[in-house]
Formats: sequence, C-alpha cells, structure tokens
Amino acid sequence: MKPKQIIISILAVLFVFPLIGTFAQQTPKSGSIEVITTFDYPGTGNSTLPQKINERGDIVGVFVDSSGVTRGFVRFSDGSFSAPIVDPNDTVGFTEARGINNPRTVVGDYATSDGNSHGFFLSGGTFTEYDVPGALSTAVLGINNPADFTGTFSNDNVTQQAFVNIGGTLTSFSVPGAAATLAYMINDSKRLTVGYYVDASGILHGYYRDANGALIFPIDPTGSTATILFGDNNRNWVVGRYADSSGVTHGLFFVPPNNFFTFDFPGSTFTSLNGISSQGNICGRYVDASGIAHGIIARVRGRPPTTPAGPEMKANVSRSLVTPLNPSPSAWGGALPAR
Repeated sequence: MKPKQIIISILAVLFVFPLIGTFAQQTPKSGSIEVITTFDYPGTGNSTLPQKINERGDIVGVFVDSSGVTRGFVRFSDGSFSAPIVDPNDTVGFTEARGINNPRTVVGDYATSDGNSHGFFLSGGTFTEYDVPGALSTAVLGINNPADFTGTFSNDNVTQQAFVNIGGTLTSFSVPGAAATLAYMINDSKRLTVGYYVDASGILHGYYRDANGALIFPIDPTGSTATILFGDNNRNWVVGRYADSSGVTHGLFFVPPNNFFTFDFPGSTFTSLNGISSQGNICGRYVDASGIAHGIIARVRGRPPTTPAGPEMKANVSRSLVTPLNPSPSAWGGALPAR
C-alpha cells in the first residue's frame, strides 16, 4: 500500500472510532417513555383530555370547562390550538373530538336532547354526520390515514357493539359474552384494531382484532381491575390505561400478544395514554390533586422493557364477527365510551 493510502486509512479509522463511541453513549441500555411537555386547552378551569395524535404531531382531544360543557379541539404541531369544535347539531353542550389522521380529518361524536349520540367527520371546516344504519346511538372513535374508521353503536341504547369501516364496508363485531364492545383505533395496515369490552360482571378488559377478524382477549396487565386500549400505530404498538385494586390508574404501553410496560406521570395517581404515532410520539393526560386533567406529550425512547402478562391472562381467540350481547340494562351505563 502506498504511504498516502496508509495515511488516509489511518485517518479514516481514527474518525470512525470516536463516532462509534458517540453512538454507544447515545444508545440507551433500555427503552423508556419520556414526557416532552404538558399542555392545557386555553381557559380557566378547563380539563384537557387528548385522544389521538397523527404522524404530523397534531393532537385531537376533548376539553371540559368549569360548567361541565364538553368540546373538541385540535392542538397543532406548532403548539397552537383550534377554536372549540362544536357539532352544529349539538343541542346539549356535548361534542367530543376523538380521532385525527394525517389529512387532518377529525372524527368524534355529539349528543342531542333525546339522549342519543351521533358520529361526525370534520374536514376543511365542514361537518358530515354519521350514524351506523339503524342505530340509535353512534360514536366514531378513530380514523387512520386511508380513512378507515372505528367506533361503537347501539340499536337500543342498552347494548353496544363495535364496528370497523374499511374502504366503505361496515363490519360490526363483539367479544362473545360481553355486555359491550368498543373499537377505538385501526392502524393503516388494518392488521390491528384495538379497544375494550365490558364483561358480564361489569369489568373492563382490553382486546385486539387482527386482519382476519380474530378477536384476542382479555388483554389485562397483572393486577389490573379494569383495562382500556385506546390507540395503536403502524409498528403495532398500543397505548391505554389500567386501574389497580388500590384505585391508582396507570398509563399502559402494550406490544401484542401479551407484553406490557407501565408509565405513571410523576406525582399523579391517574395517568392515561390515549394515542401513539408511528414515530413513537404519545398523547395522553394526567390528573392533578385538585381533579383537573392536563395534556401530556411523551415519546418512546428505544423499546420499553415490557413484561409478559401473568398467568391470569388467558387469551381467547374468536372469529365470530357478530355475537349477541348481554342485554343487561346495567351494561350501557358502565360502557359509555371512555376518554
């Protein structure tokens, strides 16, 4: 090798070694969920309940003012907020914004004086109403980038079924034996739909539905007394929350089929993780000592060290898309779509 080539080779090696050291220092030994910032919808006394986050970093959510009026909002990626989102047919002060995709189509639900709820889409400032055909009540809870959407509906305001609408085809389904089933989000690949169901005893459990329509349930971390799965992303990462026997509610990061990571906002006994983007950005909330909810933006660093579920989780698989529900009148009250 010529002297000039030897010198170049030595310099190249000396340049690479420091970079390797730098990367080694930057690579975490294990993953984590880190809070980036907190936020509140502008206004005194508002409780802020973020619901979903898109790939652009826009967050859709709900805020409840001091008088109990419920409105939707969008927090844009630059930190600015939309005006309150109010469906024009909302007659009782109750509009929820539940999902948002990259084109910024917002989905949600609103209530009317007859006690029924109805779904809506909001795009370019225009509202489009949506009800499952024949249903008394409908809530649209999530929308992906191809504009497939998910939610829940009831034909009698006693029982609830979940639904997915993929490419314009509506499919309803329920967990066998459940009092109610709700679908919160479907990812772009259609491989994973997540939500929760209420069993015959009134206990909430997570579930997921695969691309073939199989329902896998129950999804419960060890020690859970109630589990809700709210959001998923294109990496099949799932977020939600669960309550334990001491009354503390924990944020939940879940990787199918049965691995969990718990996240608690410092100093709070209530943490909920509601939406996650494919970049690993998370939106959710914590509740302070005075009972006011505040928005959270967090980020997944690496891969959080998940723990397999305990032996009490016996996942079942059901390919029944439509199953009769328990018609118990008590089911509806405990199964209203969680936020």
